[in-house]
Amino acid sequence: MKSQRNISEFILLGLSYDQNTQIFCFVLFLFCYVALLAGNLLILVSIQCSPLFHQPMYYFLSHLSAMDICYTSTVTPKLIADLLVERKTISYSNCMLQVLTMHFFGGTEIFILTAMAFDRYAAICKPLHYLLIMNRTRCHLLVLAAWAGAAVHAFPLFSTAISLPFCGPNEIDHYFCDIFPLLKLACTDTRITGVLVVAFSGMFGLLVFIVLFVSYGIILFTLRNMSAQGRRKSLSTCGSHITVVILFFGPAIFIYFRPPTTFPEDKIFALFYTIIVPMFNPLIYSLRNSEMKKAMKKFWCPLLFSNEAHS
Repeated sequence: MKSQRNISEFILLGLSYDQNTQIFCFVLFLFCYVALLAGNLLILVSIQCSPLFHQPMYYFLSHLSAMDICYTSTVTPKLIADLLVERKTISYSNCMLQVLTMHFFGGTEIFILTAMAFDRYAAICKPLHYLLIMNRTRCHLLVLAAWAGAAVHAFPLFSTAISLPFCGPNEIDHYFCDIFPLLKLACTDTRITGVLVVAFSGMFGLLVFIVLFVSYGIILFTLRNMSAQGRRKSLSTCGSHITVVILFFGPAIFIYFRPPTTFPEDKIFALFYTIIVPMFNPLIYSLRNSEMKKAMKKFWCPLLFSNEAHS
């Protein structure tokens, strides 16, 4: 690869040049990242240490929380640290690693959201066969399939990134390394490569979004035949899932399903699926879910009271 590039690092231009804006963003994103870690760890531990872990929906939710932490941690700590320095740089190897890990963990999250939609479809549309359909072996296989599908999605993009030749310009107008900004810097004609990336990455996201949209459409149609109480409970659960899907996929499709180019607005849209959605996932899934709230109270309240008694 050394024969194809003469740069050892990239300069990230970040979100803003204004120092006051950078200080504000530092405080804001530090709070968001701490809240994200705390919220997702709270859900992860609460599910792992309660009987909910044996229910398929919460089994997938625990994996989603783990992926939220991993996915955001590929980008956010670097973003927060860069807001305190004037010259924001990232080495070539770390840049390529960021491309790989971001798309791998992001792809895993997308497939887990798909598994959660399948679980809700089985629970609402096939209630009599639900336990047979969503047995623990199938749940394990769906999670393994999510990891495998993410690898199939991420490694071609990673291979594309490391094969690009870089001859001089090394300024990336973003706060992290991604495939489109790198295509813009490559000292070769990347039009065909860009079209292939859109076809592979953009179409991948769009097709999964359509599958999820149709699945939840079928689920909502089926709710007409349920009792009022069952309808309310199912709508509460599915409403949480649909909210997360829209917030995550909307900005991602805008960035990846279009001609291979970059806009200044991309950085704002990227904040949604790299920081904002993973931060709000714990609130969306816990505040609208009575079983999740009960599990949290049952696990954490005795711990808090026992600590107070010891003190």
